[in-house]
Amino acid sequence: MLGRTPPRAGATVLALLPGLLLAACAAPLKPQTVADRTTPPTLGACYRITPADTAKASNGSEPVACSKPHTSQTFAVGTLPVSTGKDYASPGHGKWVFTTCERAFEKFLGADQSLTLRIQLSWAWFRPSQRGWDKGARWYRCDVVGGSAQATSYAPLPATAKGLFAAKPPQQWLTCARGESVPTSKKLPCTEPHDWRAVTTIKLGDVRDPYPGDRISEVRSRDYCSDSVGAWMNYPVEYEFGYTWFHEAEWQAGNRRSVCWAKTAQ
Repeated sequence: MLGRTPPRAGATVLALLPGLLLAACAAPLKPQTVADRTTPPTLGACYRITPADTAKASNGSEPVACSKPHTSQTFAVGTLPVSTGKDYASPGHGKWVFTTCERAFEKFLGADQSLTLRIQLSWAWFRPSQRGWDKGARWYRCDVVGGSAQATSYAPLPATAKGLFAAKPPQQWLTCARGESVPTSKKLPCTEPHDWRAVTTIKLGDVRDPYPGDRISEVRSRDYCSDSVGAWMNYPVEYEFGYTWFHEAEWQAGNRRSVCWAKTAQ
């Protein structure tokens, strides 16, 4: 009979309604990103990322063609060793990666340890997402980024940053500063008007040396940089210099150098 629903069919529809309501309220499945995959990222790949991205443990951004605008490029990929820890957030991962990626960073750019402290480039590393880690992923990825560790935004990189400092260092990637003093100055590329230039670095200790303390680190930096900048400026009668020294956290991470600055004409 047209227009009528058999009672049994009506009962079946009512029985299904609770299930339909539960399905409607359930969260949709989260799409898989590159950070969720167990396969390692591609060496040399380029990305558009920001300082907010590099503050996170993983990054799900899709790579872009290196011929298009990008702010990072992967220069090292590998597997975290078992010795760094089984937990996702183990501090051992970062300690091991610092030395590994710092050396790869220098080699990739064609720069030594001194120069890499005086440029407008830095590096960041990423691990898989928690989702990928739970599936067994243990890879790490190190990217060069178009700005210093304190940058609030990143500049576009060239099509490849490999060998960027192998010959004459490009001025747009060297670090200068504008301001009355180095500590209060704004750090910027040397192609912009500036009052100071980062010209040398000095070594405060060896790998196995304990941290000498804030006061000794500062005094050594001041004294050594006075001589180093004087030599860089060919020993003028009068000159102004500044210095940037680092604290125990940076020492424990592996840095043993302070940066020396010369007061220069723009």
